[in-house]
Amino acid sequence: MSVREMLVLGSASAVPTRTRNQNGYLLRWDGHGLLFDPGEGTQRQMTHAGARSSEITWICLTHFHGDHCLGVPGIIQRMSRDGVDHPVNAAYPASGASYWERLRHATIFHDTLETREQRLNGTMTTLGTGDAPFTLTARRLDHPVEAYGYRLVEPDGVTMLPDQLAAHGVHGPLIGRLQRDGQVVTEDRRRVTLAECSSPRPGQKVAFIMDTRPCDAVHELADKADLLIIESTFLDEDAGLARDYGHLTAGQAAKVAADARARELVLTHISERYHVNDEARFTDQAAAYFDGDITLAHDLDRIPLPPRRRPGKPDTTAIGRPDTRERE
Repeated sequence: MSVREMLVLGSASAVPTRTRNQNGYLLRWDGHGLLFDPGEGTQRQMTHAGARSSEITWICLTHFHGDHCLGVPGIIQRMSRDGVDHPVNAAYPASGASYWERLRHATIFHDTLETREQRLNGTMTTLGTGDAPFTLTARRLDHPVEAYGYRLVEPDGVTMLPDQLAAHGVHGPLIGRLQRDGQVVTEDRRRVTLAECSSPRPGQKVAFIMDTRPCDAVHELADKADLLIIESTFLDEDAGLARDYGHLTAGQAAKVAADARARELVLTHISERYHVNDEARFTDQAAAYFDGDITLAHDLDRIPLPPRRRPGKPDTTAIGRPDTRERE
């Protein structure tokens, strides 16, 4: 059974708290596992969540600040210890290649894991995904060190319509041929096209955006995302600190979601300066700009992708919200 969900392994920022571990996010996508920004303690968080190291097929780092990468040695060594026999793709900023090597080979262990490094360089990089059922791109963000956000896109497809297949006399092996070739000739010599027996199925999109100030790349990554996972390190009243340190506030993250017409907003990377009783303020401030679904991430949350957009149904996400980019 295919699963599409984001498993939150950590939701703090630079300093973990009693309730929030440092970063770590496992995107489960139809048998693929994309581990984003494994911070310190990610291996143990996976154990708490019941996630296996063998699920990981990608390790994607946004940048090399410690809360986004200090979990790499434990994850790599655990995968070798568990005998993971498939190669793991590793994407990271090219300027941090020396840090990757230190993390990858941090201590003595029996190293059996094959990693395939893909270094990010420039304003946009399209990553090689082999036979994966998605494309993965990275865009340069605005942070004091080189940092990238990621965007996963499933190609558009079609949904077969059983009633129409039956009405056109398409059955058995002809169905597969119709999907593959776009048309078939039936037993009674009728030519039937794929469009006559199917409806469009928009591909799903996920955006993962960590440490950054507002910038064009943030909006490009988030564009019409079904699930937008984005940092909201600060509350709006601390916007000056957010700007100085290269981060977003809850309201700024929500403006991105509204302008990009995202469907579901997940706020994370919460500063340790805030207490548990401040949490409602993050969602309240976000709701002032975004009227879609809002989730404040907590450790070990499982956040499923929302159901697919229905073909022909108007996209009403964030309708009535003004364009806010000019005010950022």
